[in-house]
Amino acid sequence: MEPILKARNLVKRFGRVTALDGADFDLLPGEILSVIGDNGAGKSVMIKALSGALQVDSGDMFLEGNAFHFHSPIDARAAGIETVYQTLAMSPALSIADNMFMGRELRRPGLRGRLLRQLDRRAMEKFSREKLTELGLLTIQNINQAVETLSGGQRQGIAVARAAAFGSKVIILDEPTAALGVKESRRVLELIADVKSRGISIVLISHNMPHVFEISDRIHIHRLGKRLTVIKPDEFSMSDAVAFMTGAKRPEQEMAA
Repeated sequence: MEPILKARNLVKRFGRVTALDGADFDLLPGEILSVIGDNGAGKSVMIKALSGALQVDSGDMFLEGNAFHFHSPIDARAAGIETVYQTLAMSPALSIADNMFMGRELRRPGLRGRLLRQLDRRAMEKFSREKLTELGLLTIQNINQAVETLSGGQRQGIAVARAAAFGSKVIILDEPTAALGVKESRRVLELIADVKSRGISIVLISHNMPHVFEISDRIHIHRLGKRLTVIKPDEFSMSDAVAFMTGAKRPEQEMAA
């Protein structure tokens, strides 16, 4: 099966630090691929390169078999790749609805939208409320309240809902449950499964091994700036995965990336 998102030999350096050292990546259509690795392994740098937030020094990237080079996350979004970064990329002073539609605001129909460029706030608020309800974020009462008034878990939930609402081909989630409570984390996992059922491929970066092994089809293990190996959760244990990513255990030669 041809990967929907693929990268070969990615290299990214920050001065004397090599964050990506010939990294490869493959995401198959309709799968949940988890990316795990120790702190500083280069996971987030690779994802930012794939989503246009960083520019690599060298290497090739392909979406649906076509080579691409995104200059910004806006290019990636236009191509159908939505990303939730660890920093969430939200504007604290704006409302929940404004953050959901940041960069893709809806205009009012007719001349008021076309000539006066008035926003259709009612439509944006309705859409935002529906998506948050689907995620189970029922503790948010006012869709117009500023994001800076929300808890860290609520902010994370809004960012995940935004990606799920607009991602058409690939959704990349960088530690989506890190700041969530037990109930909200479960809702996020349910949402991920729901998105997968619609045929959208998902990349999940996480340190939560139970979550990784619960929902992943495959697990990409990243170590020292490159892909070490890819395993299936039903063939290996969590202890095996941790041993691979920390260097305590080496994969067999036929498993190596």
